[in-house]
Amino acid sequence: MYNPKSLEADEFINDEEILDSLAYGEQNKNNKQVVDRILEKAKNYKGITHREAMVLLDCELEEENKEIFKLAKEIKRNFYGNRIVMFAPLYLSNYCVNSCVYCPYHHQNKHICRKKLTQEEIKNEVTALQDMGHKRLAIEAGEDPINNPIEYIIECIKTIYSIKHINGAIRRVNVNIAATTVENYTRLKDAGIGTYILFQETYHKKNYETLHPAGPKHNYAYHTEAMDRAMEGGIDDVGIGVLFGLNMYRYDFAGLLMHAEHLEAVHGVGPHTISVPRICPADDIDPKEFSNAISDEIFEKIVAVTRIAVPYTGMIISTRESQKSREKVLQLGVSQISGASRTSVGGYCEEEPEEESSAQFDTSDKRTLDQVVNWLLDGGFIPSFCTACYREGRTGDRFMTLLKSGQIANCCQPNALMTLKEYLMDYASADTRQKGEALIQKELQTIPNEKVKAIAAENLNKIANGQRDFRF
Repeated sequence: MYNPKSLEADEFINDEEILDSLAYGEQNKNNKQVVDRILEKAKNYKGITHREAMVLLDCELEEENKEIFKLAKEIKRNFYGNRIVMFAPLYLSNYCVNSCVYCPYHHQNKHICRKKLTQEEIKNEVTALQDMGHKRLAIEAGEDPINNPIEYIIECIKTIYSIKHINGAIRRVNVNIAATTVENYTRLKDAGIGTYILFQETYHKKNYETLHPAGPKHNYAYHTEAMDRAMEGGIDDVGIGVLFGLNMYRYDFAGLLMHAEHLEAVHGVGPHTISVPRICPADDIDPKEFSNAISDEIFEKIVAVTRIAVPYTGMIISTRESQKSREKVLQLGVSQISGASRTSVGGYCEEEPEEESSAQFDTSDKRTLDQVVNWLLDGGFIPSFCTACYREGRTGDRFMTLLKSGQIANCCQPNALMTLKEYLMDYASADTRQKGEALIQKELQTIPNEKVKAIAAENLNKIANGQRDFRF
C-alpha cells in the first residue's frame, strides 16, 4: 500500500499510486475546473501534491498552460530572486563495477580509458578550478569498493578543502557517489560535505532492474532508500533526480515528487535540490537507443511544474543541456547551473586526447566560466558563488525555515553580491567586470533590510580593497 511515511521503497514509491496518478492526470488534462482549482492552490506558494502536479503536466488547455508557466516564474522569483548559484563537477575516478546500460563507465566497457586521480592530481585540478573562480564543487566517482572506497573519497574531500591558491578556495564540496551505509554517510558528514546527491535514474522498479543488470546498483530498494540512510547518518541536505529519457517521463516525474513528499513526511524537510538531467551522447552510449527521450517543450514543462510542486527546493541543470535550453529553464525554476564543466577524470588541467577519453557524457554547453557569467549578467541574473548557509550551519530544516519565511533574502542577496564581487575582482574579463559592477549597484538597493544593506555595501568596498570571504 502507498505510504509516504514508510521507509520501504515499494511503499513510499508505490507503483499502484503512480499509475493511479497518471490516470488522474490523463482524465483531467482538459478539465478546466480541476486545473484552475489546482492553480489556485498553487498560488499559496506551499506546493501541490504529485497527483495534482500530474494534472498540470498533462494539461492541454492553452490559457491554463500560459498560467502554469507564469506561476512557475513568479515562484522562482519570489523564493530565489534572480540569483543563480554556480558550481562545477570534479570527476575523481571512472572505475566502476556496475553494468548500467546508459553509462559509459559500465564494467563491460573495455575501450574507455580508466583513470583515478591521485591526491597530487586532485590538487592540480582544484587549483585549475580555483583559477577559473569556482568556489563550489560536486565530486563524482564510479562505484568500485577496491578503487574508490569511502576512505579515498574522504581523503579527496580533505585535499580539496586544503587547497588555497592566491584568492581561491573551494568552500563547499557536494558529493555524488553510490548509495552506501549509514556509517559511511556519517563519515561523509564528519568530513564536511555539503549536499549528498544521488540520482534515482528511474523510479519504475522493473525498468530500473533492467537498466542495472548487474552490480550493487541493481538493488532497487537499497538505492531508493539511500536518502533515508543519509539523513539518519546526519546529512540533512540531500539532492535527488532522475535521468529523463530512460523511462516514461510521466512515471518518473510522479516518482520524483513522491520521493520529495516522502522525505518531507519522514524527516520534516524535503530535498535540498532536484536535478533534471536528460540522457545525452557518450562513449559506448547512443541516446537514440532509448525510445523515451523527451522534447525541449516537455522538458520545459517538467521544470515549470516541478517548481510549482516543490517551491522551496533548489533545481539544478548541468552542461548536458545547450545554452538555448538553459536559457529557457532559468526563468522557469532552475536555481543552480554548472559552468565550464569537464566530465572526464582530470579534464581541467589539460584537455584529453579524444582517443584517451574518460568522460561520462558529452557536454552541450562548452563555454568558459567567464562566458557563462557574462551571459547570466546579460540576462539580469546574479551569478552567485555563495556557500554561506552551509558554513553557517543553515542546512536542512534551518535553511527551509528561512526560505519559507522569506527571510532568506536578507542572507542570499547580499552573499550573492559579495561573492560575485570577489569573482569580478579576481577572475573576470574587463567586459564581465563592467557588467557585474553595474548589476551589483542596482541589486544592492533591493536588499530589504536597511542594516543588512549598509553592511553589504561596506563589505563590497572592503572586497574592492583586497579583503575576502564576507558572509551573512
